[in-house]
Amino acid sequence: MSTLEPLDAPELLLETGPSTSSRGSGRLAVRAFLHNRRALFGLGLVAVVAAFCFVGPLLYRTDQVTVQLNLADLPPGGGHPLGTDASGYDVLGRLMTGGQSSLELGFAVAITTTVIGTLYGAFAGYVGGFVDAVMMRIIDTFLAVPGIVLLLMMVSMFTPTLWGIILLLSLLSWLGAARLVRGEVLALRTRDFVQAARMMGGSGSRIVLRHLVPNAAGVILVSGTFTIADSILTLSALSFLGLGLPPPHSDWGTMLSAGLNSLYDGYWWQVYPPAAILIVTVVAFNLIGDTVNGALDAPTKRR
Repeated sequence: MSTLEPLDAPELLLETGPSTSSRGSGRLAVRAFLHNRRALFGLGLVAVVAAFCFVGPLLYRTDQVTVQLNLADLPPGGGHPLGTDASGYDVLGRLMTGGQSSLELGFAVAITTTVIGTLYGAFAGYVGGFVDAVMMRIIDTFLAVPGIVLLLMMVSMFTPTLWGIILLLSLLSWLGAARLVRGEVLALRTRDFVQAARMMGGSGSRIVLRHLVPNAAGVILVSGTFTIADSILTLSALSFLGLGLPPPHSDWGTMLSAGLNSLYDGYWWQVYPPAAILIVTVVAFNLIGDTVNGALDAPTKRR
């Protein structure tokens, strides 16, 4: 029995130390998040916008494919609560379908960049030394190139599609996530539970995936939340410049760009609704990101 004691002690430290600490910190973080009014307000806004975009078209059916010039530029009312645009599309229905593209792109880019950036940054931070220096110089090289310029060049060279823009934004957005995760892993790799895992013969990939990445979940979650808002804004900017999704696809930026030409003619309903829902969505995700960041700091302050 005595020969097992040296193995049991590190194993106990490995299994109860970080997991118990992370569970306790997680409970405190969740409690702080749920008791924050801004967080609940942001979650409520996101839920309302998501329901509006994905459930709304099932209840309010409109034709967003066929151009109907006889219905062009109709003011709100008469079967069109928010009027119609220059092509005869119902503005309310177009807000719903355009929001689907914006939200799908935002979440897809956030998930992709989070996975790539987390794995890259965690590996660089855990290995350290020369390998870490080389990997960080690669990131610095990409960051030296203005992302929006590169994105405009790529979009102008190829026909934009939803998945093509998702791929381009993902290739440009994972750099920041990688640096954040790398910095967190550098601070975590000297902790006792990591040393215990090494003493027990744990492989580098197991230590990174089982212990370092879960304990860096706070930074990862905050980065992903802000990436959603940034991606939606970037798609809107591209669409506003005429480099967004081609017809019949639409998004809020495309609606803004098309409606701006009619604003001076008094067709305000073609500009204000997409601008308002875009602002509300971005603010909602930013509120969630700020609150998550504060909630993750709460356990540290509590201890």
